Amino acid sequence: MKITGIDTFAVDGGARPWHFVAIRTDAGITGYGEFGESGVTHGLQGLVQDMSSWLIGKDPTPVERLYFDLYRAYRGTPYGVTAWAIAGIELALWDLKGKALGLPVHSVVGGPFREKQRVYWSHLGTYRARNPELWGAKPLRTWDDVADCAREAVDKGYTAFKTNILFPGDTSWAITQGRDGKTHDQLADSDIINQAVKQISVMRDAVGPEIDICLDINYNFKTEGAIRIARALEPYKLFWLEIDNQDPEALLQLKTSTRTSITSGEQLVTMRQYQPFFDLRAMDTVKVDVQWQGFGNAKKVADLAETFELNIAPHNYNSHLSTFQSLNLCASVSNVRIMESDPDAIPWKDELVTVVPEPKNSYIDIPQGPGWGTDLNEEVAKKHAWNK
Repeated sequence: MKITGIDTFAVDGGARPWHFVAIRTDAGITGYGEFGESGVTHGLQGLVQDMSSWLIGKDPTPVERLYFDLYRAYRGTPYGVTAWAIAGIELALWDLKGKALGLPVHSVVGGPFREKQRVYWSHLGTYRARNPELWGAKPLRTWDDVADCAREAVDKGYTAFKTNILFPGDTSWAITQGRDGKTHDQLADSDIINQAVKQISVMRDAVGPEIDICLDINYNFKTEGAIRIARALEPYKLFWLEIDNQDPEALLQLKTSTRTSITSGEQLVTMRQYQPFFDLRAMDTVKVDVQWQGFGNAKKVADLAETFELNIAPHNYNSHLSTFQSLNLCASVSNVRIMESDPDAIPWKDELVTVVPEPKNSYIDIPQGPGWGTDLNEEVAKKHAWNK
């Protein structure tokens, strides 16, 4: 079996583009991967095409070797967008290998560890605060609307959800550090802390003490501000406070300054980047993103985390293909705490793939089909191409 071509697709995901790779072979098998992040669509897909010259005519099955060929070829810029592009190719190669063997990817690497995976509703209220019409949801004009949003997640069977700091009103919004046209210079002043406390108290009152609530503050605050937020929210017993941070000692400072559980790591893409954080035990739960670092890297990070007695939580907020990729990771490692999912979706999300995940009581069954267990519907991807 030889690689004959590599195609890319950028699909309108509503809030952002979703990126896909298709690797063709002379055996008639196509492997698919979903990868990367918005904001660099043209450059990211062009980079995959640049990399394809290294792969045409090669056997696609030695996935790890091909990954390291690309990693070494682009050693001058091994992280960021380069890592995302390599991940897209690697993910499609794993799908190819699984299909060629007639096995799910998790079985190829020694799984499954479990038959189903607990998931949480992510971006609860966040997407709706920015653009409720896009999601077919009612606007978040009042705190009662925010409470209703939390109750909706529970009514639909979820036992955990994650949100961002919301500002309900006639023009509602959520803190996104610049992407919403607003800025707070990464400062957690009293108004922002009070806003976070009010929001989480409203949500906690709405769903009761048994539902797990997470708050994601991304890169929005420096360590001092994150500590103030974490301490203020201690009475509400968050499942975790999530923060992105490039400094392991700064993250450790946060972790040791609060009783609130700290989750981080989605911004990291290799074991080399995670190692300093693990050495310091700077986080309680480890975020890994299969779509950003690739399947093999994500599994290695999870295995490394296991040696430090840490659980992982896959970062997953794209199309259903990324959900299947992340579920295969969950089935391949022993140390999974919970997995992200995004129930709020554009109308064509289900049409994009051949098999759709079905959450039930906050769990999704581990895929059993060959490869990832679902395929990209290329015609739908072309119909809803991202053209911005």
